Amino acid sequence: MACRTPGPIRYNPAMKKSASPRKSPKKNNRKGKGARKPWFWRLFFRVFFIGVVLLAGWMVYLDAVVTSRFEGRRFEVPSRVYARPLELYDGASVSSGALQRELELSGYRVGDGSRAGTYRRNGGHFTISTRGFRFTDGLEPRRRLSLTIYSDQVRDFRVLSGDSSPIVRLEPAQIGGIYPAHNEDRVLVQLADLPDLFTDTLLAVEDRNFHDHFGIAPLSIARAMLANIRAGQIVQGGSTLTQQLVKNFFLTREQTLLRKGNEALMSLLLELHYEKNDILETYLNEVYVGQAGTRAIHGFGLASQFYFGESIRDIEPHQVALLVGLVKGPSYYNPRRHPERALSRRNLVIDVMAETGLIGEEQAARARAQPLGVTDRASYSENRYPAYIDLVRRHLARDYKQEDLQSEGLRIFTTLNPAIQYAAEFSVGDMLSRMEGGSDATLESAMVVTSRDSGEVLALVGGRDPKYAGFNRAVDASRPIGSLVKPFVYLTALQQPDRYTLITPVEDKGFSLVFDDGRRWEPKNYDKEERGEVPLHKALSHSYNLPTVRVGLDVGIDAVKSTLQGFGVTGGISEYPSMLLGSVPMTPVTVAQIYQGLATSGFNTPLRAIRQVTDAQGEALSRYSLKVDQVADPAAVHLVQYVMQETMQEGTGRSAYRTVSRDLSLAGKTGTTDDGRDSWFAGFSGDLLAVTWVGRDDNGPTSLTGATGALPVWSRFMAQVPQHGFSPVVPDGVEYHWVDPAKGALTAEHCENARLMPFITGSEPDVEVSCGGKLERQIRGWFEGLFQ
Repeated sequence: MACRTPGPIRYNPAMKKSASPRKSPKKNNRKGKGARKPWFWRLFFRVFFIGVVLLAGWMVYLDAVVTSRFEGRRFEVPSRVYARPLELYDGASVSSGALQRELELSGYRVGDGSRAGTYRRNGGHFTISTRGFRFTDGLEPRRRLSLTIYSDQVRDFRVLSGDSSPIVRLEPAQIGGIYPAHNEDRVLVQLADLPDLFTDTLLAVEDRNFHDHFGIAPLSIARAMLANIRAGQIVQGGSTLTQQLVKNFFLTREQTLLRKGNEALMSLLLELHYEKNDILETYLNEVYVGQAGTRAIHGFGLASQFYFGESIRDIEPHQVALLVGLVKGPSYYNPRRHPERALSRRNLVIDVMAETGLIGEEQAARARAQPLGVTDRASYSENRYPAYIDLVRRHLARDYKQEDLQSEGLRIFTTLNPAIQYAAEFSVGDMLSRMEGGSDATLESAMVVTSRDSGEVLALVGGRDPKYAGFNRAVDASRPIGSLVKPFVYLTALQQPDRYTLITPVEDKGFSLVFDDGRRWEPKNYDKEERGEVPLHKALSHSYNLPTVRVGLDVGIDAVKSTLQGFGVTGGISEYPSMLLGSVPMTPVTVAQIYQGLATSGFNTPLRAIRQVTDAQGEALSRYSLKVDQVADPAAVHLVQYVMQETMQEGTGRSAYRTVSRDLSLAGKTGTTDDGRDSWFAGFSGDLLAVTWVGRDDNGPTSLTGATGALPVWSRFMAQVPQHGFSPVVPDGVEYHWVDPAKGALTAEHCENARLMPFITGSEPDVEVSCGGKLERQIRGWFEGLFQ
């Protein structure tokens, strides 16, 4: 077999390439690129999934926030404090100036008297259109009234329109409030309370697609974003009304992407859970519309009263436009500070109202021609009478928690009488300025005025600056009362008629007491004089110290202390004899409390500053009714009342009649402490009881006595207020007899000085003489003047 030699092998590049050992790595490299693609997407989907989970969790959290806060929509609504309502009827006691001030206090405006909340005055004639008010005993409807005030009395009272009634109550003026710690204030309204024009205008200006979107409006946001980019700053907002509510209700006002994102998400959730009307009603009560001092005004219900003094149900188109316009910038468009800006903004809103067909062009033209119509002074401003509100809060603290008072929207109807409060404030400020003259010492004062019969606190002044909300001297300044204690010393004695009567001689002679520790006490009369024996009534009416101490020691310090406690003194009372001359510290309110008992024939009548408390819907929660307790013999009290009238006629209070008409019968008592550090006066007419204190906060001496310090302030006040004189009812067991007030039992030769004086039956003089003829008529005329 032949053997064949193979031919030469030729070089083939293709073969070399395919045979190359690097072929395999190239193939593996292509496989690596394909592997990277699924790894990237796996990472992307993982991150996306984690993001979705986190977003879902965040949405769950935001959903819980939205629903938990929005479910109850529990706004913190402050309690509102009202004065007593003024009752108008034929014969009502009120001056023209007082009526006008009270109308202005309630936010009434001067006009033609045809629109609710306006009045017209022509001299003493008034035409008033009331707003109406819902009291707990029913609705006081709107009425148009006509009346004339003559000699401080209402005459020719008529109801021109509305339900006829012989007595009409004006709505009570709001005098203050008890506000939440964050100082938000609002009056809650329901959507049904608002006129359709208001809500339609609000939506036309702020969110025309409110009923169509789901919480956010992407096109509006894009349009606003484009405008802001072009301007290089924020010039336009794209927020829906729902977003505005979320921002105000849940979030802060910071301009960050995170806050805007939360706002959008929460708006969607809010729309998902709740009806449009619920959202709109909450917005109406939450939106910020102005500032009153430290308080933020929220909601249109309060805004209407704050700017116009009107209920939002009663406002006109131009007022609707202003309120809606304020939403864009309450501070920038503040109508009281920037009226031109506010007018321009209001007219722009009126243009929108016309363009959208909410009002006709003719009505729009009339609205543009209207002034802003904002009241000169903000209604519902800071507490007008801080000292009085302080007393109210203390009384409320007995029955209500502070958090409830700050958040539950309670309505507190007080006993404050604005006309009497004004007279008290004026008297304090005016008379202190006169007393100081060129002295460097600054005098202070306090006054408490009550209704003599009921114990209602009608006015309270805590210092010479009545707007100052600091130290309340009427409630907190506890100072020795001096001679104001003397009527209670003598009352204790006169309750023992077998030992003491008004003509019982008492010794006005000096003496000294030595205590167990060796200290000596020697009381003196203020004038340092001694008169020997004086009848008891004169010792009291002229405020002699020595007879008072002798009588007090005779009946016993414990007995006098018990008398004071029965009339309402709850603090500590010294058991030293100096207590008989008034070394008993009391506040003006406490003094008013004990003198209330003297004015009401021995009844302890607790002072009250509140008549009623209701919830926000007007349902009664508490009634503060009159409570009295007989603590002293009315017959003995009547004798003390007689001497207190004598004090005003011929004793230490007689200078009051330089200011007050002598036709007004008064009863009172002066009080002075050492070096004139405290000047007091307490007294009453047939209608009012008033207590006045004058002194220095540093307890420094003054040159004043009770007659030269507190009495002029008291007299100035009493001269300003229409009232009736004090004419006490003679109780059972009291008889009047002719006596010589200086010598006691009457004999024929004493007739020239004879006077009728009261005695508890069985204690009258043994000798009975009647002084007849002309002399008797003269005496009787004096007596009738005393008890007019």
